[in-house]
Amino acid sequence: MNIDRMEFIAWMERIMNRFDLLGERFENAQKKKGSIDGEELLDNQDLFMMLKVSARSLQRYRSSGKLPYYTISGKLYYKLSDVNQFIRESFSTSVKKVKTIKDK
Repeated sequence: MNIDRMEFIAWMERIMNRFDLLGERFENAQKKKGSIDGEELLDNQDLFMMLKVSARSLQRYRSSGKLPYYTISGKLYYKLSDVNQFIRESFSTSVKKVKTIKDK
């Protein structure tokens, strides 16, 4: 069976269009899965890498109420805005401590 060049190119274009369509659907599904109220959700693994802290540190932040979290199907999630707020508060607290130490 011989396939001429033009027919082959047409088939390849159709296949590539399908891959593009599947890629878009996959991205949309990922966005819907990882968000609540239109806001991105992060899990423990994301925070380990982002904050470079241990599991115990995250547990301590949750227990003390410094880092709000949500439990969905037994798994912990954090809103990106809550994590950003936690980082801002932690950074400003550290800066205040450094200034106080230098003033003494």
